[in-house]
Amino acid sequence: MDNNVQDNGGFLWGLLGFCIPVVGLILFLIWKDQKPKTAKAAGIGALVSVIIYVVAYILIIALGVGGAMMLGM
Repeated sequence: MDNNVQDNGGFLWGLLGFCIPVVGLILFLIWKDQKPKTAKAAGIGALVSVIIYVVAYILIIALGVGGAMMLGM
């Protein structure tokens, strides 16, 4: 491991991973050995984004089915 590499983690890497989950995953896979804190921030951002997307999708489907049932469709 190179001692000159700064590994501060960083909110912005997490935000980037959240906004663009594929980039967060790629950065996590690339940096997991060289910059573990930064990789973790990007990976967590991507993971949170995907979880929120899945939960929102499930809620939308559930509300859509429930709304259709209430209207008698």
